[in-house]
Parts: sequence; C-alpha cells; structure tokens
Amino acid sequence: MLSFFFEVRCLSKRIVSIFIIIIINCNLIACDANKKQRHEIEFFMLFDTVTQVVAYTETKEEFDNLSSIIYNSLKEYHELFDIYNNYENLNNLKTINDNAGIAAVKVNREIIDLLNFAKQEYENSDGLCNIALGSVLRIWHEYREYGIEFPESSSLPTMEELKFAAQHTDINNIIIDEKSSTVYLADAQMSLDVGAIAKGFATERVCQLAIKKGVTSALVSVGGNVRAIGSKYRNGEPWNVGIQNPNKEHSKKIIYTTLLDNKSLVTSGDYQRYYIVDGKRYGHVIDPKTLMPAENFKSVTIICEDSAKADSLSTIVYNMPFEEGFRYINDIPDTEAIWVLQDDTIKCSDNFEDYIMK
Repeated sequence: MLSFFFEVRCLSKRIVSIFIIIIINCNLIACDANKKQRHEIEFFMLFDTVTQVVAYTETKEEFDNLSSIIYNSLKEYHELFDIYNNYENLNNLKTINDNAGIAAVKVNREIIDLLNFAKQEYENSDGLCNIALGSVLRIWHEYREYGIEFPESSSLPTMEELKFAAQHTDINNIIIDEKSSTVYLADAQMSLDVGAIAKGFATERVCQLAIKKGVTSALVSVGGNVRAIGSKYRNGEPWNVGIQNPNKEHSKKIIYTTLLDNKSLVTSGDYQRYYIVDGKRYGHVIDPKTLMPAENFKSVTIICEDSAKADSLSTIVYNMPFEEGFRYINDIPDTEAIWVLQDDTIKCSDNFEDYIMK
C-alpha cells in the first residue's frame, strides 16, 4: 500500500493550505488488474483554491478528456459565483452585489439554482446557513486579513459594527424572478457571500456533467470538497480518503480513512482559515446567531452523496451544539458526520463507522 500526501502552499491571500490524503492500493506504479494507469492533475486558482482530479484510465487521452471537462465546467462556475471580480460579458454574484438596491440583474440559470438551493438550506437549518450574511462576513474578512498581515496589531470587530451589518442580512431580500431570470437585492446595504455552499454546489454540478458524458470512475477534490464518481476500480473497490486531524501538533495526522463510492466528503474547521487575537484563535465560520466565530469544534466532516448538501451541512452542523447536530444528522437519510471537539474528543453519527476502513 502506498500513501499519497498532497500539500499545496498558499498561492494568494485567499488560498489556504489544502491537505488531501488519498490512499491507493497498488503496485509500484498505480495500476489495477485491467492495466489501467493512475493519473492525476491539479488546477490552481479556481475558487481561490486547488482542484485535484484522480482517475484510473486505459489511456492518457481518456484522462485528458476527463480533466478538460472538469476544468472547463469548474471555471464557468468559478466566474459565475465570484463575489470579488468582474468578467467581460458576464453577470455574476459580484454584479448582483454591485446592484443591490439599484436594479435587478439578469443572470444564468446556474446562479438562480444556487440561490434557490441556498434559500432551501436556510429554511432547513433555521438560518444557520445564510448566504445573505455578506455584510457581516466582509467585516470579519477584513479584520482577519489585517490580523494575518500584522499579527501584533490584530483585533476583533466591535459588536456594534457587527450588529449594524447584521441588520442587512435578511435572506428574504433576495428577490428571484424565475420567469425573467433576474436577481434583485432589495436592501442596498446587503451582499451575498456563498462561501458555505459554492464549492460544494459547483463540485456536484461538475461531477454530474462528467457522469453524463460517460465518466464512471474519478475522484475530484475542490479545495477539500471531495466527490467520488463511482468506485476506484471496476470491481467496486471504493476510493480511500483520509480525514485530517485538525490538531496539527498531534502525531496522528489522519483521524480515519474513509471509503467513498458515489459519495462526497466535506470538512469545516478552524485550523486552516483563522487569525490570532491576544493568543486566541478565531476561525472563519461565523455563527449567524452570535455573529462570532463558532467555537464548539475543531472540525466537522460530513459524508453524503451530494457535494452541495455536504458543504452546507458542514457549516450548519459546525454552528450547532453537538447534541443538536447529532440529532440533526441522524434524521437525514444516508448522511453521516464526525465531530472533533476542542479537547480532541472524536464523536460520530450512528452509522459513520460504515464508511471507515477497518
């Protein structure tokens, strides 16, 4: 058994270190009984992170076709869901934010689908996943970036400025006109931030496109949002994906190795995007109820089929106390979770062990 450990260093301020562990049963050069070769490729910058594609194919041409499908489709979603940059002849989420309180913006169907999914997740979670929280998240982003750049001067936002921004986070002010394919933000001071769902949503859509084009086996990771298309081999052997220990000082780097077959795995945690104020770590997942970084866990990992759902659930459950999140996950069919508490205690949902390599 060979273990492949990919470590990608920061490429820009918004690109965090990604640690994905893919454990492959193979001979010296990865290959199976059918003589398929293991191929992998990395794309940089899309969604301000690193995308990895791994597959076993009979020819390099077959893999190149697969990676081209993934890259081209993911690039489209990256541009559509971008809240920081404009693109020529394209209305995206930044265009919507820029026109808040001014005008409705005609957009592609993919944006409307994303927003409808986000509204559904908001209702399902009693507001714990809120893409309308952009005005609050922008404040935290600015303080975090400054604190990382100038750690000796790092500080926290005041509750006054956070509460003022929170007055402009009503998701009902996102007005979607399905017929005309437009989106209007009725509050001029609100803004969208889809960081809790965009990568997962795009990953799922991209993989579904690949499946429609005949891809039956691949492993796609977009900044740690992992989606397994089928199994690793024709004999049904699942993909092996390790869950990183959020305690970087611990000698055990992997908590568990999971077995994925047509499943997604997404983790939210406080160990990659954070900054330090007066010796205390403040992560990037903000609880909409307290307007402060959630502190219950070091990480929460979700396994389910749909990557968009896994992405949103990892944020929702991260913002819940354990007992509440445990009940919430166990009520959702074919969905499992693992929690790493602040004292490094590990807790699992009822059937999570079904996905663990024994």
